[in-house]
Amino acid sequence: MDDSSRARLRSARQQFSAENTYLNTATHGLTPHRTLRALERHTREVAAGRFSPADTDPAIERVRAAYARVSGVSADRVAIGSHVAQLVGTVAAGLAPGSEVLLAREEFTSVVFPFLNRQKDGVRVREVPLEHLPEEVGPGTSLVAVSAVQSADGVLAPLHDLTRACADHGARLLVDTTQSTGWLPLDADRIDYTVCSTFKWLLGTRGAALLTGTAEALAALDPLAANWYAGGDRWESLYGGPLRLAERARRLDLPPVWSAWIALEESLALLEEVGIATVGEHDAALGDRFREAMDMEPAGSAIVSLPVSEDAMERVAREGITTAVRDGRLRAAFHLYNDESDVDRLVKALRG
Repeated sequence: MDDSSRARLRSARQQFSAENTYLNTATHGLTPHRTLRALERHTREVAAGRFSPADTDPAIERVRAAYARVSGVSADRVAIGSHVAQLVGTVAAGLAPGSEVLLAREEFTSVVFPFLNRQKDGVRVREVPLEHLPEEVGPGTSLVAVSAVQSADGVLAPLHDLTRACADHGARLLVDTTQSTGWLPLDADRIDYTVCSTFKWLLGTRGAALLTGTAEALAALDPLAANWYAGGDRWESLYGGPLRLAERARRLDLPPVWSAWIALEESLALLEEVGIATVGEHDAALGDRFREAMDMEPAGSAIVSLPVSEDAMERVAREGITTAVRDGRLRAAFHLYNDESDVDRLVKALRG
């Protein structure tokens, strides 16, 4: 990492003021100061009767454009929603009876449940170990759905091999980037669908999620919940027929939680100023520093999971270090507001 990148990271770190050693971004990211100020302004406007919903439309379009840049797609291939499960559900709803969906075993349920819920309609679901996903794709596979980075343990999915396997067999690929967008650069241009909740590594608040897709894959989707915000002219689509939806991805939009998009604009701008590649290099280096200290092989992931004793977990908590427990293991997640001293503090607490 060069000096300019380090300077941008140091500057961005001034935007945070955690009162503990926060190593839990995989659950929820910290709110930058600039984002907090934007939320406070919004709340005051609502309280004072000065808030106009239409005034947020330009901000939402700026977020759509910024997310498109981060994802490597054009803005007309980005749809908005509130939660990943809504967006995955839109994809799941379009599957014909008899379709086979391939999932990673122990995948996060917002990716899994929308497809399992279609089993009653004749959709067939198979769950296989993550590392075997590419080789399990076959001529009968309609869609593969997987997280780019696994929520429970931070393992990276074999996306290169998966993309090739899906192309070879004519299957579509859906990738949940909730645990990767914000630190792991990913070119979504050739992935059929990506979905992302933004309250983790993108440092937003809960209530904003995005869907991207190739032009061909998006054209195959029908809106699961057609609504006024997906109208060609939103503020002229409030009452009555006929159906008059927008074109391309925007016809899949869901009504926004306004505060979430006001927050996300500031947080996403901060990450772009630092650079996703810079953030990713920093985060992965901290993850590997922790893995090395705990006698684990490097993995290039910002999320690290390992089994620890109950006593060790209690020591971590007493030291004011915030982590998570997932699948019976300690999970630590390192982001741009963390540094080497945070890693060392966690290692010391675990070793007692």
